[in-house]
Amino acid sequence: MNFASDNTGPVHPNVMAALIAANTGYALPYGGDDLTAQTIQNIRDLFEAPDAAVFLVSLGTAANSLILATLSQPWETVFCHTVAHIHEDECNAPEFYSGGTKLTLVPGPEAKMTAENLRRSILAEETRGVHGPQRGPVSLTQATERGTIYSLKEIQEISATAEEFGLPVHMDGARFANAVQSLGCSAAEMTWKSGVDAVTFGGTKNGLMAVEAVIFFNPKHAWEFELRRKRGAHLFSKHRFLAAQMQSYLAGDLWLDMAKKSNDASARLIQGLKQIPEVQIDFEPQANIIFAQWARAAHQRLHAAGAQYYVMAGDHTTGPSDELLPARLVTDWSTTPENVDKFLDILRG
Repeated sequence: MNFASDNTGPVHPNVMAALIAANTGYALPYGGDDLTAQTIQNIRDLFEAPDAAVFLVSLGTAANSLILATLSQPWETVFCHTVAHIHEDECNAPEFYSGGTKLTLVPGPEAKMTAENLRRSILAEETRGVHGPQRGPVSLTQATERGTIYSLKEIQEISATAEEFGLPVHMDGARFANAVQSLGCSAAEMTWKSGVDAVTFGGTKNGLMAVEAVIFFNPKHAWEFELRRKRGAHLFSKHRFLAAQMQSYLAGDLWLDMAKKSNDASARLIQGLKQIPEVQIDFEPQANIIFAQWARAAHQRLHAAGAQYYVMAGDHTTGPSDELLPARLVTDWSTTPENVDKFLDILRG
């Protein structure tokens, strides 16, 4: 009953097999190997973007931060939602790697910015001349940190607003596969066909060991990103082991298969939670993250039985037994129906 994070789950056996297969003989370092070249082409094919500049890094934080650094100047600001991952969970890495670019937080319901609120935030900048930050990139977290998903229409509206002001759009796709699977669209439709300029194509949260793909749909950014990746200490020497993971991820649409299993487990879990009157659902989940609240006594039962998940506020070990405490539940590709049902049974008491 591990619902702490999709980072806690195992690496898929196909990925482990690919790493072992790559661990033979010799290969050129720093991405000069054949396996990396093949993987880059596979990603271009997936995104229907033959001219895209594609790079591999090991961390989502590195991917997001280096992309935003490439798309911005130190005197600019990045527009993102108030609970965007780059704001809540990356310890100012985007600001660090960009040399000081700040973040402007844009509100919106369901953890999503709206085109209207984005426009309002953009217009509020570049109003103080040299004394204030200049307008910079727009960044979307897809799926969001609250388990919701931007629809294609919402992405297109936000991208159109950004384009009016000449601003590039970045998509933090740490849970990209979950969003694509939920929307039933293609990778291209959710990115460049909807106006996105650069994307972090995540894999670590979806069954990979440690690899994320950086994709710029305009290759003019390629050389600057390469320099920033090297300067930022994120250019792997034994690069083929990143490529091996990503290639196995794409083979036979494993990335979508794992995302479906993760999303299906979450759907089973939320269906059960909604049938328990004492449970309060905070957001309507569309991917593999659930935020809900229930009484401290039920939290204590679950933890005593070995369930692992985050209580987001308050101490579940002491206090009134009927006090509601918020929880975050995250499923991954390896979450089984049996463990979901066991969790629900204990929660029901």
